[in-house]
Amino acid sequence: MLTEESYMLAIYAYIGAAAMVALILAWWLLRRWPNFWTLLIVMLSAALLLTPAYPQPGVETMAPALIVAGFELLLNGPEAAQHAIKPLSIACAVALGAAVLLRLLVVRPRRSAHTDEQGATDQEPDPVV
Repeated sequence: MLTEESYMLAIYAYIGAAAMVALILAWWLLRRWPNFWTLLIVMLSAALLLTPAYPQPGVETMAPALIVAGFELLLNGPEAAQHAIKPLSIACAVALGAAVLLRLLVVRPRRSAHTDEQGATDQEPDPVV
């Protein structure tokens, strides 16, 4: 059994590791994909990694919901995992909504490589007849 101090230390270590995974994933994906898809994947992965759940009824400590749902699903079936799957689905829905909202309000699509600062392209305009 963990003491309160060791439990808090374990939670802090897990949150720090999950945050680092999300930041590294964001850095890696931003080099390859457009901003919206990177934002969506990073927010969904952060929601999956950082959502807490109670491991069993009557327990006062929490654990990562993804781990709880996985163990309950494998050991006791889908009905037993519902108490962990429900907060995961809510967190993913909130992350999806926040990503769409941020896309509409903040994130702008990247310009193509052949567009300059004034918005003109490298192609010549059609002649006017």
